[in-house]
Amino acid sequence: MKIDLTGKTALVTGSTSGIGHAIAKGLAATGAEVVVNGRTQPKVDAAIAAITKAVPGAKVKGVAADVSTAAGCKALAAALPNVDILINNAGIFEPKGFFDIPDEDWTRFYEVNVMSGIRLSRAYMQGMLKRNWGRIVFISSESAVNIPSEMIHYGMTKTAQLAVSRGLAELTRGTKVTVNSVLPGPTMSEGVETFVKDLAKQNGQSVDEAGALFVKTHRPSSLLQRFASVEEIANMVVYVSSKESSATNGAALRAEGGIIQTIA
Repeated sequence: MKIDLTGKTALVTGSTSGIGHAIAKGLAATGAEVVVNGRTQPKVDAAIAAITKAVPGAKVKGVAADVSTAAGCKALAAALPNVDILINNAGIFEPKGFFDIPDEDWTRFYEVNVMSGIRLSRAYMQGMLKRNWGRIVFISSESAVNIPSEMIHYGMTKTAQLAVSRGLAELTRGTKVTVNSVLPGPTMSEGVETFVKDLAKQNGQSVDEAGALFVKTHRPSSLLQRFASVEEIANMVVYVSSKESSATNGAALRAEGGIIQTIA
């Protein structure tokens, strides 16, 4: 299968690093014009340079905007009036005990992880429906199904994304627009890699050994038995963004290594 998205414009929020950056790079390799997004211009510029270097001939530009706020989403939509592919990737997480999570944290997590996708879908989806082609993808998590006791507020937002995604998909009936979610599991992004390297150093292990032990201890149901790479998650997202994924709509697609122990 050769995925060709030449002529399509793709916006990936929170794409200056981690899974978002890998998705942006993967979409650039398909010929799409990719718009990188982050909160600061220097990080956006660095991400554009990295993608351009990795993908010769890539069509990449960027918009610095804080999508955790209504004003940031409005500024982004004003700078980029139309997109064909919207990847709602921007998100935050933080382990914290339930009794230590103040109201402000619940609100902050909801604004970043949920409202950013709602606001941008509201800004771009009508145009997709009018043009009768589009892709919206929410980057959720296996934590949407297996709510982690150490960060219930995070799990709540990931479940909310699934509800929003499925609801929006209902609005696409009979069109060539699709809305789906992708559920990554433990993934070796930059921040996680630093954490695992520290564990490895403390325990006199290799990074692979430390990562595998962490997954076995904290996600024992994993069939993968290791962290996924950001590229492995991006591969799923690039597919569901493609023309070839036209029969996939309203789905919660797992890329979590088999952690979730249910058939459907």
